[in-house]
Amino acid sequence: MMKGPGIFLAQFMSDQAPLNRFDTACRWAADLDYTGVQVPSWDARCIDLKKAASSKAYCDDLRATCADAGVEISELSTHLQGQLVAVHPAYTSMFQVFAPPEVNTADAMNRYGTEQVKLCLKASQHLGLKAMPTFSGALMWHTVYPWPQRPAGLVEEGFKELARRWKPIFDYAEDCGVDCAFEVHPGEDLHDGASYEAFLDHAEEHPRACLLYDPSHFVLQQLDYLAYIELYHERIKCFHV
Repeated sequence: MMKGPGIFLAQFMSDQAPLNRFDTACRWAADLDYTGVQVPSWDARCIDLKKAASSKAYCDDLRATCADAGVEISELSTHLQGQLVAVHPAYTSMFQVFAPPEVNTADAMNRYGTEQVKLCLKASQHLGLKAMPTFSGALMWHTVYPWPQRPAGLVEEGFKELARRWKPIFDYAEDCGVDCAFEVHPGEDLHDGASYEAFLDHAEEHPRACLLYDPSHFVLQQLDYLAYIELYHERIKCFHV
C-alpha cells in the first residue's frame, strides 16, 4: 500500500532553525503537508544510530516525536555508509567526507561502512521498518567507459568482490526482516539493469538485495524507466520522485 507524500530530510537538514533539530524538522515537514520523513541515518541532528540499534525504547521515543509532529518515519537511509562498503583505493580522499577522520583507507572505510549499515538495519527493525535505502558503493565506476579496453574478466571479478562484501550484510538484513533497497545511480557499480543483474547473480539472488526506484537518474541516462518497473517490480521496495 503506497503512502505519502514523504520527504527525504538529507536534502534539507541544516544548522539553521527549524531544520537543525529532528523534532522541529518533522513539524516543518508536516506543515508542508508531508506525512512521512525518510531519515538520513548519518546525521546526528536526526538520530543517534548506535543508540537506535541498541535501544528499542529510544526508537519508540523517535516514533513518538514524529507522531507528535504529525508525520511518521518511512525509512532510515544509509546512502553514505553504503557507499563506504565499496570504495576504490584511488578515491578514498573523495569519500573521506563520509567517514570520521581516522577512517581514511579503503579497508577502514569498508569496515566502518559495513558496521554502520548493520547498525541501521537493526535500528530499522526496532522502528518496525521494512526497507533501508542505500548505495552499493563503487569499485569499478572508473571503468564504465571502456577506454582503454578493460582486461578480460575484470568486470566479473569486480561484481564478485562487491557481492562478497554485501552478502553478509544481506544475511544480517534477513535476520532483521529488512530489505536493502539500492538506489541505482550513476557513480555506483549498480547503475542500471545490467549491472544490478550481474550483482544479483554473484549475490545468489539474495531476497534482501532489493531496489530503490528513482526515475530521474534513468531519464538522464536515457534508459527506459517504465520498462525498469516491468522488469524489477518485485524487487522495488522504495522510491524517490
